[in-house]
Amino acid sequence: MSDPAKVRRHAERVRELVASVVRSQIKDPRLGMITITDARITADLRDATVFYTVLGDAVAQADTAAALESAKGLLRSTVGKALGLRHSPTLTFVLDDVQDQVKHIDDLLAAARNADAEVQRLAARAEYAGEAQPYRVDDDEADDEADDDEADVAADVTEIPRGGAAR
Repeated sequence: MSDPAKVRRHAERVRELVASVVRSQIKDPRLGMITITDARITADLRDATVFYTVLGDAVAQADTAAALESAKGLLRSTVGKALGLRHSPTLTFVLDDVQDQVKHIDDLLAAARNADAEVQRLAARAEYAGEAQPYRVDDDEADDEADDDEADVAADVTEIPRGGAAR
């Protein structure tokens, strides 16, 4: 097992090498506007997964996948020589669908924003289902409680000394 820092360095180097070879050495007409976005390599340095994006529709993506598959031998030998490893890692190419995921997340956020606006609109017109005081209170008890509250407030006011704060 290799240490994680070495694995990360090799993965970054694989990404750079594949991008360089795709840009300069592969002359396949099926190869579209490709960007190598990431590379991941296993801890034993035997298998590498290269992520890429293609500008265009599904046909361009399929053509680019076929071109990468046909150039896999050249790419593997170039990567193996440059890394100086005992075994050249096998390369697997995976279409990175970041744009589709971003669009999906944007759609979800827009739907949530619209739902929040609808809730706010409904809340602005909302009214209580019952009365403001839902509990039954006898009129005599309500008057007694109001008188008690006023007396408590008056007592609190008289207890505050003039020169300082309440104790």
